[in-house]
Amino acid sequence: MLWDASAINGYAIEASDGLLGTVSDLLFEDVRWAIRWLVVDTGKWLSGRKVLLPLSVLGRPDRALRHFPVNLTMQQVKDSPDVETDQPVSRQIEAHVYNYYGWDPYWGSSLSPMSNAIAMPFVAPLHLSEARPHNPGSADAQPNEGDPHLRSIAAVTGYDIHATDGEIGHVEDFLVDDADWGIRCITVDTGNWWPGERVLISPLSVREIDWADSSIHLNANRQKVKDGPPAYDETFLTYYGIRWVTG
Repeated sequence: MLWDASAINGYAIEASDGLLGTVSDLLFEDVRWAIRWLVVDTGKWLSGRKVLLPLSVLGRPDRALRHFPVNLTMQQVKDSPDVETDQPVSRQIEAHVYNYYGWDPYWGSSLSPMSNAIAMPFVAPLHLSEARPHNPGSADAQPNEGDPHLRSIAAVTGYDIHATDGEIGHVEDFLVDDADWGIRCITVDTGNWWPGERVLISPLSVREIDWADSSIHLNANRQKVKDGPPAYDETFLTYYGIRWVTG
């Protein structure tokens, strides 16, 4: 099922023995375009501390109760490595968290390059490794710099989007598939270029994300974007058998 990424913010995170906190952000990796971490605000329980939770510990989200079950205890989360989630998260920090939970890091397999595809709702599924003891020395920890491919959903929402021949609008949301946490589409508010419209674009059409300029650049021109399906078009969604959750 597809979700608006914004709809997941505020969901409660339930450990096996109590409430951990609420989702405050999602971190995604922009090579395979998949969610990699939930950022959880622990509130008063850990004096406002935020923690990273890998997808491997998450159960299915419950829309009715607005919560995620996780296969962890409160003590396990309390003892997890401290992470400054307001700063760029480095590959080394990611490795420390994965080592703590005993899971293989997602970057252990090859990463697929971007392509020129646009407005397609499907990307190859990700295969999460099964839980098993992990050798801390085997993680590909890099110097303590921000991982250049790890992005914050909250930060990228609102970025200007540029086609090859001009600006088309800004990022309004992301459509995320809870089967494998892949980002299927980016929802674009076309703003002044095409007033009152919204379009879906494939993340595989993204050529570059420019942090300094707060912008996303596509391998597609304006006409190609305009000819794509509008966001949440029933015919488009039915054709591909897509269901989504907006809240």
